[in-house]
Amino acid sequence: MFTTRPTLRGTFGMVSSTHWLASQSAMAVLEGGGNAYDAAVAAGVVLHVVEPHLNGPGGEAPMILAPAGGEVRVLCGQGPAPAGASAAHYRGLGLDFIPGTGPLAAAVPGAFDAWMVLLRDYGTRSLADLLGYAIGYAEDGHPPVPRLGRQVEEVRELFSTEWTSSAEVYLRDGTPPTPGELFRNPALGRTWRRLIDEAVAAGGGDRVAEIEAARRIWRSGFIAEAMLAQSARPTLDTSGERHVGTLTAADLAAWSATYESPVTYEWRGWTLCKMGPWSQGPVFLQQLALLPEDLPGYGGAEYVHLLIEGCKLAMADREAWYGDVPDVPVPELLSAAYNTQRRALVDARASYELRPGSPDGRTPLLSSRIAVSAAVPGAAGAGEPALASSGETRGDTCHFDIVDQWGNMISATPSGGWLQSNPVIPELGFPLGTRLQMAWLDDGLPNSLVPGHRPRTTLTPALAMRDGVPVLAFGTPGGDQQDQWQLHFFLSVAYGGLDLQAAIDAPNWHTTSFPSSFYPRDMDPGAVIVESRMDESIIDDLRRRGHHVTVGDPWSEGRLCAVARNPDSGVLSAAANPRGMQGYAVGR
Repeated sequence: MFTTRPTLRGTFGMVSSTHWLASQSAMAVLEGGGNAYDAAVAAGVVLHVVEPHLNGPGGEAPMILAPAGGEVRVLCGQGPAPAGASAAHYRGLGLDFIPGTGPLAAAVPGAFDAWMVLLRDYGTRSLADLLGYAIGYAEDGHPPVPRLGRQVEEVRELFSTEWTSSAEVYLRDGTPPTPGELFRNPALGRTWRRLIDEAVAAGGGDRVAEIEAARRIWRSGFIAEAMLAQSARPTLDTSGERHVGTLTAADLAAWSATYESPVTYEWRGWTLCKMGPWSQGPVFLQQLALLPEDLPGYGGAEYVHLLIEGCKLAMADREAWYGDVPDVPVPELLSAAYNTQRRALVDARASYELRPGSPDGRTPLLSSRIAVSAAVPGAAGAGEPALASSGETRGDTCHFDIVDQWGNMISATPSGGWLQSNPVIPELGFPLGTRLQMAWLDDGLPNSLVPGHRPRTTLTPALAMRDGVPVLAFGTPGGDQQDQWQLHFFLSVAYGGLDLQAAIDAPNWHTTSFPSSFYPRDMDPGAVIVESRMDESIIDDLRRRGHHVTVGDPWSEGRLCAVARNPDSGVLSAAANPRGMQGYAVGR
């Protein structure tokens, strides 16, 4: 099969990310003797600089890591709702939804503490070494990707009239970041330099003590003070009104990134690892569980139809059961008996219904406010929506995967804290996030807004093992589409026999025939969006089955990254998505 690039192969180290500067920064760390986790911290903080429309330090960074010879662990970089962020508080403001922008939507920021916990527990390099790459790009500049400038142009009026601290960074002299011209964020560079200076002074030459000092500075020092001041500023949000946030010093001081065991599922000799149901990760596993033993031939119309219909069932269960609550019936949702029953719902025709199941006979819980779209079927796009001012624009997410010469592996999906989400904090150079917008204000749902609970996130890095050994890390940006595109990629490798790059390049698709994770929670019954490179006979067949097919651009579905390791030979491999013209894999 023709591919846009080769699958890279080597033995020293491999990195794949959604931006070439993050990939090469991580590779430089590996070349300097660092391990995959050192490289991950460097890549993550660089992504905050070079893709600020897709992620930032005030956002979140969930990840799955597989230390060589150790156990696979989830590191939760998703902060919870502040103590004051109750549904009653929002309803008392006259709101029936959480605004998609502004401080009311800010969860406790999770990304930075997650990087620091990872570095403390699994890294080897100093804080100053790894933040140096991001400082360089913030102070000396980087050539911005075209999408950054277009994103700023879409929110020009908001920045110019309301979020003026953002205009000072992103509309200097009235001009958005321009490809080919260096773009700088000196305030962000100063933030990291001051953090390092204070942490080094407090750490007394001890690496771990410096990292712990940096965490304290984030939680209760000058960074915390500036974040809290921003949260208290009345800010125009997508409700059309100005609000202050609920974030407090106690919220920042109390939260820490934590480790969890992954949720796993066995499929044809593979063990797939995902985050728990506070994410949408188990959707990936449910889709695998729904597949029949006699899976149709790879890539054909019957195969695509089966995956679309399985996705609808898994996503319906996500809506009814997933959240940061203690009683999510994950074992039942992944059980053979339950999925045999659910699989029987799939026939030759496209379903237009939202059909959550009843594991153990329990009654599924759904909001009565789920909106069935009146728009043209299939018109919904990909990404993480609802981000701007008077109009709406879309943010999205970043991703990277890394494997080193020792076999350490990591998959991470930084997101949130977009430049469109909240005003830039003048003293710091980055905004707060808006992840709370994903929670419901309805009481009693698994994903209801509850203080101290994490809003259910679409962020969902992935890791796969064979015979108990980690062999593949992968993921993609894309909101609700992430676990669709990841499933298609994984099956292309594990069932279709494609190499990493061919699996990423293969024509892709997604369905929006389930409630969106973002306001207004709309669903397009029967909608499927396919790349125009998909075979016309398959598209025709899908339409005959009742799918409302929209044919999109030829390279529009997904921004996948992947790295792999052959445990027998020690050969490492990597591939990256050509879509968007900025993701790259590097390695040797």
